[in-house]
Amino acid sequence: MTASSAPRRLKILIAGPLTPRVMHALDAAHETARLWTQPDRAAFLAEQGAQFEVLATGGAYATDAALIAALPALRLVASFGVGVDAIDLDAAKAHDVAVTNTPGVLNDCVADYALGLLLALSRRIVEGDRFVREGRWRQTKLPLGAKLGGKVCGVVGMGGIGRAIARRAEAFGMQVVYFGPNRKHDLPYPYFDSLPAMAEAADVLMLSLPGGAATHHIVDAGVLAALGPRGLLVNVARGGVVDQDALIAALAKRTIAGAALDVFADEPSVPDAMLALDNVVLSPHTASGTHETRAAMGDLLLANIAAFARGDALETPVV
Repeated sequence: MTASSAPRRLKILIAGPLTPRVMHALDAAHETARLWTQPDRAAFLAEQGAQFEVLATGGAYATDAALIAALPALRLVASFGVGVDAIDLDAAKAHDVAVTNTPGVLNDCVADYALGLLLALSRRIVEGDRFVREGRWRQTKLPLGAKLGGKVCGVVGMGGIGRAIARRAEAFGMQVVYFGPNRKHDLPYPYFDSLPAMAEAADVLMLSLPGGAATHHIVDAGVLAALGPRGLLVNVARGGVVDQDALIAALAKRTIAGAALDVFADEPSVPDAMLALDNVVLSPHTASGTHETRAAMGDLLLANIAAFARGDALETPVV
């Protein structure tokens, strides 16, 4: 891509609602269209798909091979989020389409939330709130929770978010160990090359790994059995990394002690069997959901599109 002195005005297709600030900035600087508002998406793509150079999207909106093929002029998919499992990266490469995401800027807020979920689960904070509101405090006492200090925290996925989780877990006095495809030689924590082995050694499994085919159901019935009846699971990654049916069974049978989940297999649907459980904390995929982080994510998405419009190197290329 050859650098240019001034940005071009682009034709951008927006896959689904982004933040108002981002939408306003895109509308002001470029010619935009909204895919999700089209009554006949297929007809719209057939009639107008060839004009769009950029697709602005997010983790909730699938960018599959069919959509990429329907946009023959497409040269950039700019995603609002760190995960790119909803984007067919092979199809993007095949069509010479660059992909960007928004890594780094959400690490701290996701890690904060992960530890918040762990505290809510281990110290029964959500349960305690219901206990007081329902007037049960007058009749009995809330069951005791579990201390975090001294426990082993097994982090699954030691990228930017995993590292931020590890630092926070250490601050709570936990011993950190980790599992991933490769040992990180700059880290002092013990490394496991087997997830079942780490689950057996850990009191808590914290999931912060990428989603996608390579990690689908990586936490299965065997891993949950290894975690054991006192073990806790926290997932701020993707719902697909856990075998949800196996998790529901483990929670119902108390073969693990509890789980705190910000993500699910088929969002926003949560199985009735999970809603009925009292040893799970449920959250609506909002770990990165702070004003500050959303603003930073929006800035990075806009910076990638602006770089593309100028002909400059992209800020955070994935492919």
